[in-house]
Amino acid sequence: MLADISKGTILYFTPVLMLTSLLLSLFAYLAPTVMLHSQVALLTVTPSSALTQPGSSNAVDGPSIFLGPLGSCSRPNNEAGLTCMPSSISPVYNTSVFTSNTPSSVISAPPEGAPTFIAISLVFSVIFFVMFTAISFRHLMGKAGAIWEKPMVQRVSAWIGIFAFLIGLASTLIIFMWFGKAADDFNQSIQGQGSNGPQLIATIGNAFTMIWVAYAFFAIPVVVSLAKFHVLATK
Repeated sequence: MLADISKGTILYFTPVLMLTSLLLSLFAYLAPTVMLHSQVALLTVTPSSALTQPGSSNAVDGPSIFLGPLGSCSRPNNEAGLTCMPSSISPVYNTSVFTSNTPSSVISAPPEGAPTFIAISLVFSVIFFVMFTAISFRHLMGKAGAIWEKPMVQRVSAWIGIFAFLIGLASTLIIFMWFGKAADDFNQSIQGQGSNGPQLIATIGNAFTMIWVAYAFFAIPVVVSLAKFHVLATK
């Protein structure tokens, strides 16, 4: 019975985890310019008196900006609609909604190669998902499943998964450090202005939480593929 549960988990649950990982990564990559305009971002700058008036709980109205790997969406106040920049792997962030004393210069796009490598990782992730799923369900394909029985095909699938995982994770870590420093510099600059500073605060967005969950899920099918790779190598 335990063997059946283990087999069922590998065959049916692992591809679902891979699909979930792929969707989470895609949503985080496309937000906020393409979708989830104000719900998901890598970095957000929103109205807050936490830095200029510590301890204050008063509601603040002001400009907001939501940054992603492909561009940004912004609004001049809480009631206004969002204006999103065109999506690009070399994004330009629209900081014109901020006042002149806002340290908007520290909000800049990450290195150009990072979004490009994430896009490459997503492409290879899709290929890995298709191959991994086909290998898992090859016993249901009849004669068409014979190609997925070949050790070389399974080795290629494992290598594609490893490549997608490592490239995507490394690129995400670079972007995380980039925006983490930008948020710290932005907040320190506002704190330095005291009560005369703009009532804004920069925070790391929830897109990174989605990405960390996505790569935690991604690691499982990669480990399964490596286990199969190890078994094949020792035959």
